[in-house]
Amino acid sequence: MALLLVDVINEFAFPDAPALLQRALPMARALQRLKQRAKGAGVPVVYVNDNFGRWRSDFNAIVRHCARRDGRGRHVVQLLRPEADDYFVLKPKHSGFYESSLGVLLDHLGVRRLIVTGLTTPQCVLFTAGDAYMRDFELVIPRDCVAASDAGQHRQALTFMSRFFAADIRPSTHLALRRLRRR
Repeated sequence: MALLLVDVINEFAFPDAPALLQRALPMARALQRLKQRAKGAGVPVVYVNDNFGRWRSDFNAIVRHCARRDGRGRHVVQLLRPEADDYFVLKPKHSGFYESSLGVLLDHLGVRRLIVTGLTTPQCVLFTAGDAYMRDFELVIPRDCVAASDAGQHRQALTFMSRFFAADIRPSTHLALRRLRRR
């Protein structure tokens, strides 16, 4: 099992960013707690992040850029700042799997179950979950650890992933990580 954090290191430089930030901050708090629990249960943490079109960028540079004092996303980044033992994969498009090393990393880690979290539910989370489902991963998508700028689209995407990808969408507080890891 692995915990994926999709696009949580984010500069929020797009038109509906204010609406997303309202939902992203509570999501980031829940995800911070889930990440701590996952680490305690020995679950690897993988940041799967947009490269913002900066093909020569590295993940640490993206973190620094998004955490800057005047950055819209700084509060989310402060809550979810990567740690030295976390993994990261830069992705060029919506899905964390498309043209990235995510599949190779998960295979190396021996992972068959994914906890997919992050931003945004009807876009990058949905596309990553869809690609994971097509690769036969079992999916857990805690509804309190994903967010979207539009509440209706958030609910629709969660319903879709539950119905068509057999995703477990219980809140993160209801996940028994050690039991899920053993299963």
